[in-house]
Amino acid sequence: MFGRRGTNQEEEKVAKKSAAPAITPAANTVVSEPGNDAPVAPEPQVSSVFGGKQTAKTASQASDAPDKAAIVKSAEKKASTSDRLSQIKVTVFNDLLEAVDLAEITKLETEEVREEITDMAAEIISMRGLTLTIQEQQQVVTDICNDILGLGPLEPLIARDDIADIMVNGAGKVYIETGGKIELTDITFRDNAQLMNICQRIVTAVGRRVDESSPICDARLADGSRVNVIAPPLSIDGATLTIRKFQKEKLTLESLVKFNSITPEMSRVLEVIGASRLNILISGGTGSGKTTLLNCMTQFIDKGERTITCEDSAELQLQQPHVVRLETRPPNLEGAGEITMRDLVKNCLRMRPERIIVGEVRGPEAFDLLQAMNTGHDGSMGTIHANTPREAISRVENMIAMGGYTLPAKAVREQISAAINIIIQATRLRDGSRKVTHITEILGMEGDVITLQDVYVYEIEGEDENGKIIGTHKPTGLRPAFWDKARYFGLERKLGEALGMTAGL
Repeated sequence: MFGRRGTNQEEEKVAKKSAAPAITPAANTVVSEPGNDAPVAPEPQVSSVFGGKQTAKTASQASDAPDKAAIVKSAEKKASTSDRLSQIKVTVFNDLLEAVDLAEITKLETEEVREEITDMAAEIISMRGLTLTIQEQQQVVTDICNDILGLGPLEPLIARDDIADIMVNGAGKVYIETGGKIELTDITFRDNAQLMNICQRIVTAVGRRVDESSPICDARLADGSRVNVIAPPLSIDGATLTIRKFQKEKLTLESLVKFNSITPEMSRVLEVIGASRLNILISGGTGSGKTTLLNCMTQFIDKGERTITCEDSAELQLQQPHVVRLETRPPNLEGAGEITMRDLVKNCLRMRPERIIVGEVRGPEAFDLLQAMNTGHDGSMGTIHANTPREAISRVENMIAMGGYTLPAKAVREQISAAINIIIQATRLRDGSRKVTHITEILGMEGDVITLQDVYVYEIEGEDENGKIIGTHKPTGLRPAFWDKARYFGLERKLGEALGMTAGL
């Protein structure tokens, strides 16, 4: 029986490969099997079995039908396998919870924990008589280890270097940003309880908490990646988790040149600005690369300088040996014990800093930072949310007003113009690319208005056939006001070459 059926299958393959439009008689022959009264016809020639009628199809239909059926069958099989593995994983995980003390096992080294979990999972699978291939058993063990030690289903995304953001909108939807575009992934959580457990594990690791009484929390991962969690009841469809990933390889200005965010000449200008101890404000919208640019600017801080950083969640990655990192603290259950950014910046002034770096200026701490810049802490830096250099100045004014200061507007602007030397504008363009669009210096005051001067600007010229924006970074040709400061540090020649002003050097 099997020999005859195999013969007809070979004939069907020959018929499909044939260029003739008609079906060959051999391929259309009805075959009877021994011991079976009903004739068996090859599947491609049967259009309907209802009523016992058989109708021959064309050659193209005969070849298409098995392909479509195979695709559907493959998808159903994959879904069935996924459901089966999910049920097995839940079973093994529950047995593990009963057999071990997770609080004790997580105190071991990661590799030791993985070995223990692997051995115990294999024993549970054997005792329950579960049938798994080697690959399936490895997948179950890996998922359980990720649930206990890592971020569960998000672990594969954390390992990818091409992902900038991970956005979890409840248990069933996980989005990523890659190449400047947001995409939906096929990764899901088992349920909202699993997602909430992952969120609590992240924030607990940095001494914070998230629950119904405190549903909003900022935290960080071990590598410095920024994390925000907002839990029910504020988040209606389950916990929302947002992770701003940091690249494992620390970016430098040379990296930004490779990404076409800046030109080599701009890189040299920024290097002079950082080494000349100018006070810098990095401005930009959400996701424009402000923190990345701030990290790049800190590479020119001298190794002998004492630098103190103040952040809501520590994410700056300074390479210098003499760095003190400070982090704000939310209030406790009783609503007491909160340490704000302003508290940190004020305390910095008593810690003998040479440079103060504020991860993000967003409140009344702006006034304290300006005071620090004006009292000998040259080379201090910070970031601010704004879309243009002029708007950045207005934002600083508004933040100072938030602190309850009743200073005249002119006095506030004089303070700003005296404290801040350079505004670097980072922008995320509509095609997803990130560019440094302005290097702008503050010259001083003209009446009640702060005067600005662009040193470098980015001019958009159009877009290509793929929708990518085409533009050019151009120096304005104006001699910067910080020229004398660069000369003080012996960098005027480097600055002149970068700006194309070599005459007279």
